[in-house]
Amino acid sequence: MGKDIIIIARHGKPALSRKVKLTWREYRDWWKKYDEGGLAEGQKIPPKLKAWTTKADVVISSSLLRAVQSAELAAGRAPDFTYDELIEAALPSPVLGPLKLRPKTWGTYARIVWYFGWPDGMESHKAARARANAMCETLADHAAGGKIVYVSAHGWFNRMLKGSLMKRGWKCKSQNGDLHWSHRRFERPTDYKRI
Repeated sequence: MGKDIIIIARHGKPALSRKVKLTWREYRDWWKKYDEGGLAEGQKIPPKLKAWTTKADVVISSSLLRAVQSAELAAGRAPDFTYDELIEAALPSPVLGPLKLRPKTWGTYARIVWYFGWPDGMESHKAARARANAMCETLADHAAGGKIVYVSAHGWFNRMLKGSLMKRGWKCKSQNGDLHWSHRRFERPTDYKRI
């Protein structure tokens, strides 16, 4: 029995520095630059990830530059497909006056308030979940027939994809956290009957 395989990886380390302190408004500007920016130079792709990408039949990326560049570095070629639907879930920083925090701290606070229903005009958690569910069907279509699909995307959204894939019969056979270049490898029998 053959297997369909999907490997979802987080992008590499971005060039934009996190060694700053920002107000909630400044964090939103910083995040916009983060989304527009690319990768830091001189990165090494983990050997296991590199080995998997060289065997990939299909290379897919989020449409954000850091994900596209990561796919190109890992696979040694441009993505076959790029999808806006793979971009990171929204991070609406809570309004905390003049308080200055590092981007990582703002990201944590933003993710918490977003998760509990405060999108502040951005994509809601419910909408992002629906996007993840729909994207899983697209990825399954690409993997159908025993193909290996490599996906370059983003930390939190990759977690959302994991839950959506597992509800659809995919088994997570390997994972190594959420840091840059982290991955999750999913498998499902090629003859799996979709509901």
